[in-house]
Amino acid sequence: MSKPVLGNIEYVIFDMDGLLMYVHAGLTMTDPGSDSERIYTVVTNEILARYGYEMTWEIKQGIMGKVTRDAAQYLYDHFPGLEEQLSIEDYLSERTIKQEALFRQVPPMTGAVNLVRHLYDAGVPIALATGSNYANLLLKTSHLPEIFDLFPPANILTADSPEVKPGRGKPQPDIFLAAAHSLGRDVGTAHSCTEAQRAERAKGLVFEDAVPGVKAGVAAHMNVVWVPDEQLRALAPHEDYGSAQVLRSLEEWDPTQWGLKAYLS
Repeated sequence: MSKPVLGNIEYVIFDMDGLLMYVHAGLTMTDPGSDSERIYTVVTNEILARYGYEMTWEIKQGIMGKVTRDAAQYLYDHFPGLEEQLSIEDYLSERTIKQEALFRQVPPMTGAVNLVRHLYDAGVPIALATGSNYANLLLKTSHLPEIFDLFPPANILTADSPEVKPGRGKPQPDIFLAAAHSLGRDVGTAHSCTEAQRAERAKGLVFEDAVPGVKAGVAAHMNVVWVPDEQLRALAPHEDYGSAQVLRSLEEWDPTQWGLKAYLS
């Protein structure tokens, strides 16, 4: 029995952390099979533990997808008094140092290489839209050329890209609209969109693992495939946040449901 057709896609935009980088069942500071999102969790909680705090998944779901400073402020808003003991600047500095060595060990998420390579070989335009800044993107991806060399530099949008104004990170749609523009698509802006531009947005597919990213893709009027961490999914097992499809793994994605060429068997 054939699967239902969900849309006819002409371009695809990917998030990065926790989406294209492997999700491992467990993580310690010495575990080489750690994904980038869990590295944030472990390092952050190692720092917070000194002050008697912990970043739970309930807190983390509101952080995912935000730019660095906004994410840190969101975290601190949950722990009154923490800033009197550790400034946000000192927290971010310590976190960066602890994360750097671990980021270089993160393998690609299961199914990511095959999916991105399939789209690339099929001639489907692809872009990357991440809440990481450009320096962190290079740090995280330099050991994964099998994925990230397939994205032309002009089609990589980061938190500090000039097209993404301060305060307009996910869940605002700006970074996905900028990514579409980088692919030559006339999709308007976050504040102005004609009917023709809205139709152009509907030709785009966004892959996300984080709720703010899903909301950003939905706000951009693009089709969103949500691939959440199982712990994040457990917080809202019946919610889709407006996404068109919810998957447990990138391996479950079927390109023919989106009007694209099937995987080679």
